[in-house]
Amino acid sequence: MREYVTLSLETHLFFARIMKEHSLFLQAGFPAKETGFIQRANQFREEFEDGLRRTVKLADGMVSESVLNSGEVVTEFTQKAECQTGKLTGIPIEIRITEAEERLRTGNCRIVNREIVSHVRRLNRQMLKSLNGLISFKEEILREVTRCRLYTANYPLLIEHILREAKMYRQMILELENRGRISAPDLKNLEIFWNQIMMEHAQFIRGLLDPTECELMEKANGFAEDYCRLLEEAREQDAKAMNTLTARTLQTTKQYQQFKTAGTEGITGCEIRSIILPLLADHVLREANHYLRILEHSRIQ
Repeated sequence: MREYVTLSLETHLFFARIMKEHSLFLQAGFPAKETGFIQRANQFREEFEDGLRRTVKLADGMVSESVLNSGEVVTEFTQKAECQTGKLTGIPIEIRITEAEERLRTGNCRIVNREIVSHVRRLNRQMLKSLNGLISFKEEILREVTRCRLYTANYPLLIEHILREAKMYRQMILELENRGRISAPDLKNLEIFWNQIMMEHAQFIRGLLDPTECELMEKANGFAEDYCRLLEEAREQDAKAMNTLTARTLQTTKQYQQFKTAGTEGITGCEIRSIILPLLADHVLREANHYLRILEHSRIQ
């Protein structure tokens, strides 16, 4: 059952943090009058924060070196971004979870026994329950926003974006619970999913930068166009002939990761004019790091 335990914990280390931050971004984006929506977003933030805390306690010595070293769990900016975002929004963020993640050890330091499997199974089921609720909440927000019955500072496309990520996470947990492992998706569908995510990140960055940041806006727009082309080519490509396109995607994503790293450093250092929360900058950087690891692994295989 080691594969089941390891894959479950690696999945939660990445996605549970993503979900708790989605909840925070939703919470921060509502006007003060929307007390019900704010309270519900806060509840989901606390649920995923608790799930991440439980994951970290189980993950020490149980997860792979490639995941912990990829920058998808935490980055050099995460703690600072959390502190700044907490001060700017007034939303509490548990920094000690990040500190514990930075101390995680890799490898097979612990024996997988029935007790650990039982803890992981309960964690999976609890996260699945929270995910189902969060997905319904995001769908409600999107429905109300597009019918002009709710205001939020978040783009409708961003709500669709974070909804797709939540559904991907749910699919992975369901596979782990039903089959004990995650099916390897074909490279074509995997690249279609993540190229769209990367393209939309660039579109959001472009739209959240101050109009005076002309050079950064131009670079963000360039990446949006690059991923739009890669997305279209992936959709047209034969699944058996993806190697050349994957190599180009990998190269683009490495450049994009460097752009996001510089952007996160600039935003946390208060050197870039924007309405991007520091934690949002770190959030999209971690997703690029995650995608890079997937692409690198696909190339090795």
